[in-house]
Amino acid sequence: MTDINNMEEFDTTITLTDDDGNEVTFDIADYVEVDGKEYVVLVPQDEDDDEVLILRVEDGETEDEELFVGEDDEEVLEKVFQIFKQRFEDEYEFTDAE
Repeated sequence: MTDINNMEEFDTTITLTDDDGNEVTFDIADYVEVDGKEYVVLVPQDEDDDEVLILRVEDGETEDEELFVGEDDEEVLEKVFQIFKQRFEDEYEFTDAE
């Protein structure tokens, strides 16, 4: 688990490429464990983007490598997001998407 005391200072960023070939940079905000699997919560650095990205963490080819893969199970994603919301309710203003 990663505890983040100051949400303004992130230790790790990651750049991903979207379906259109655009690079998007995220801050790694938290790691959450649900049902024995670990998930990473990514917060976009673009202030206009207000949605987090949740990916499942899997072991890479080496001991120090982590792979982030998409999770299709909406129930699991909701569990991870609820844990994240609870942990960071004082740092973020969460709104329900309609």
